[in-house]
Amino acid sequence: MGLSEIQDRIAKACTEAGRDTSEVQLIAVSKVQPLDRVEAVLEEGHRLFGENRVQEAAGKWPDFKARFGGVSVHLIGPLQTNKARQAFELFDAIHSVDRPKLARTIARIAQEEGHCPELFIQVNTGEEEQKAGVLPADADGFIAECREMDLPLRGLMCIPPVEETPSLHFSLLRKIAERNGLCGLSMGMSSDFEQAIALGATHVRVGSAIFGDRVKT
Repeated sequence: MGLSEIQDRIAKACTEAGRDTSEVQLIAVSKVQPLDRVEAVLEEGHRLFGENRVQEAAGKWPDFKARFGGVSVHLIGPLQTNKARQAFELFDAIHSVDRPKLARTIARIAQEEGHCPELFIQVNTGEEEQKAGVLPADADGFIAECREMDLPLRGLMCIPPVEETPSLHFSLLRKIAERNGLCGLSMGMSSDFEQAIALGATHVRVGSAIFGDRVKT
């Protein structure tokens, strides 16, 4: 498929939804992709990428950022509190704030460092036991708690259950965001980003459709 085709599909989905393409950012999910594939997408001019793990990003992005201007990297995977300070150095946004302990750690480091990445709260819309994220019923309270810490909340993120209709989860995430005055919606992946755009996504996370199948590690 490739980057240009995904960009064309995003533009078409925006047109069909009556939205401007500038409202939707494409996060190219580069986790566990060979460096040559990532470099090829950088050479095409794309500058926004997503990583799942702090350690992998640390071994990849400082060099790329030194070679390519204007690169932005977002953490879309879970963040351990002991990796939070390193995350500040590597990422422009964190999409996986999912518990009070992590929020408190980020707030403390933000005060010490004088800056903070943009933050998205991960909502476990499917209430799956094995998946990270605050439960929908607890989302309003957690959002309020983060605001009391002066955290720079941009929006919400979700990963719908594989076996369920994603649009139901995108709609739920949008409702939670709207009632809390949040405009950012990180939702939609390779298989369903058009549905996410129709329901208000501001950030879509596409990996395999851009880079090809992930390399197993």
